[in-house]
Amino acid sequence: MHTIHIVVDGDACPVKREIGETARAFRIPVLMVSSYDHFIEAEEGVQTIQVDRSDQSADLYIANHIQAGDVVATQDYGLAALALAKGCHAISFRGQSYTRENIEFMLDRRHHQAKARRRGSYGKGPKPMTQADKLLFQQKLTKLLRRLQENV
Repeated sequence: MHTIHIVVDGDACPVKREIGETARAFRIPVLMVSSYDHFIEAEEGVQTIQVDRSDQSADLYIANHIQAGDVVATQDYGLAALALAKGCHAISFRGQSYTRENIEFMLDRRHHQAKARRRGSYGKGPKPMTQADKLLFQQKLTKLLRRLQENV
């Protein structure tokens, strides 16, 4: 039987501490994947993997190492879609669950936003993470892990 892991797209993850704390409370191992440009220090229950600098290296590593039942934390809709296709659970750094019901819409929206950027239209980007946002993420991750434990 596969042990559930939390696998994190760590390069720009603003909730590393919250993931580590929550995972330790549930005794679930964490794998943080980042490029060599973003050093992440290992800690109790958190293994770190560094990959090369190329654009999709962390995503490819994660996609190749996740297994059904794992929890993937990412802001990347493409990686979230791959995780869902492999039977994983996916959550954004702001606590939004990616599901089969919403991922297609998100991918389509990303495509349209990329087309707009190529035409010279730029938005403001995401708002900065607040402490309240981090707490909300931790609550959502806790709720997801509790649900997964109850269904085992």
